[in-house]
Amino acid sequence: MAEPTTNDWLDIAKGFFEKTQFPNTVGAVDGKHIRIECPKSSGSLYYNYKHFFSLILMAICDSNYCFRIIDVGSFGKESDCNVFKTSTFGRKLYENQINFPPDQCLPNDGLGSPQPFILVADEAFALHKNLLRPFPGRALNDKRRIFNYRLSRARQYIECTFGIMSKKWRVFQTTMLVEPDAAVMITKACCVLHNFVRRRDGTNVEDITSCSMESIIERRGVGNAQKNAKDVREYFVDYVNNPNHALDWQNKIIGK
Repeated sequence: MAEPTTNDWLDIAKGFFEKTQFPNTVGAVDGKHIRIECPKSSGSLYYNYKHFFSLILMAICDSNYCFRIIDVGSFGKESDCNVFKTSTFGRKLYENQINFPPDQCLPNDGLGSPQPFILVADEAFALHKNLLRPFPGRALNDKRRIFNYRLSRARQYIECTFGIMSKKWRVFQTTMLVEPDAAVMITKACCVLHNFVRRRDGTNVEDITSCSMESIIERRGVGNAQKNAKDVREYFVDYVNNPNHALDWQNKIIGK
């Protein structure tokens, strides 16, 4: 699973836009709990807020339901945001060291200003200029609700990717009765095999509809985002609400 090149990121963004109409998207990111038996002398390190022992698989996928970046082995007690920030990829992202393509104008945006390439995530992640999350809360205006819907169409690809893998490799549907190091190796092997099978055989639609792996989302604050990250998100809000870029049905989705 080689780290994507700059051209790979461009190809991924093209795939996401063709399938979800969400621009400049180079991946969907999320984490899942991998159930394990309680390791010896581990205390509460692997005991998560859902009350079972686990380690965490953090992953980024493309629009073909293939894993492009994975990080496996963080303690189950950790949150999405912390696991991502302390992963090798996360540290590079927050230090602006990822080989993303240069900022470019969003598709068909005319004289708009260039925008960064972004990952899409759920509300458990901290907002960053290269990582967009939904607006929290329910008292949102229509423009923000539409943005949340449009972002979720791209973000669901990582949920579907986990679902496909857990259906194919049923070790993820039960507790792994091995030591953490072995569980990490099993998980990494399954991710690589998943990509191989996905590219060879395609996807069964039934596998996409459910995921038996536990999400690691936990409702907690993730701090205040930098202004430039908020500016990027607001630019995307305006873009998806522009009549030239709106989906025919998006107003119906929010009951407008």
